[in-house]
Amino acid sequence: MMLIERTAVPDAALPVAELRAHLRLGTGFSDVGAEDAALLAYLRAALAAIEGRTAKVLMARAFTVTLEHWRGDGPPLPVAPVTGVTELRLIDGAGGTSVLGPERYRLAPDGMRPRVIALGWQEPGGTGAAVEIDFTAGFGTGWSDVPADLRQAVLLLAAQYYELRHDGGAEGAAMPFGVIALIERWRTVRVLGGRG
Repeated sequence: MMLIERTAVPDAALPVAELRAHLRLGTGFSDVGAEDAALLAYLRAALAAIEGRTAKVLMARAFTVTLEHWRGDGPPLPVAPVTGVTELRLIDGAGGTSVLGPERYRLAPDGMRPRVIALGWQEPGGTGAAVEIDFTAGFGTGWSDVPADLRQAVLLLAAQYYELRHDGGAEGAAMPFGVIALIERWRTVRVLGGRG
C-alpha cells in the first residue's frame, strides 16, 4: 500500500495567530510577522506528527492510495475520516488502466478504518496489478472543524518545537505526555497486523 498526499493545507488555514497567542509572543512591534514562516513550519510539523500517530487527517486534503492486494469487500484505507471517493482505477498486469464508475463501488465510512467496497468487480490479476483510489479525507477545511482535543495537541506540540528550536532535537525527541493523552482516544488499534 502506498499513500500519496495530492494537496496541502493552505498557509491561510493554519492557526498562526492562535499559536502566537499560545506562545505569548509580543504584539505591536513593527516586525510582528517576522516569525510567521517559522510558526507555519512548526504547525505543519506538529500537524504531520499528530496525523502520523493517529492516522487521522485533521484538515481536508486529497490523497491517492495504491493497493496491490484487495481483500474481501475491500481493505481499510490508511487514514480517516474519508469524506468521499473521487475516482477508482483498476490497473492490470500489463499496465492498462480502467476507471470504474461510482456505481461500481461505495465508501463504507468509519471513524477509524473506512473502506471502499467493490460492487460487482474483482481485483485485476497478474504481476503489477493494483487498484488506485483517489479520495478526500479530513475533519474539514477550517481549523475550527478539527476536534478541540486534536487542535490543542497540535498547538502544544508546535509550541514545544518552537521552544526547543535551538536544542538540536535531543530533548524534544519524545512526544510530550500531555499531547499523548490528548490524542490517545483517536489512535487506531490494529489487531493481527492489520489483517481482518
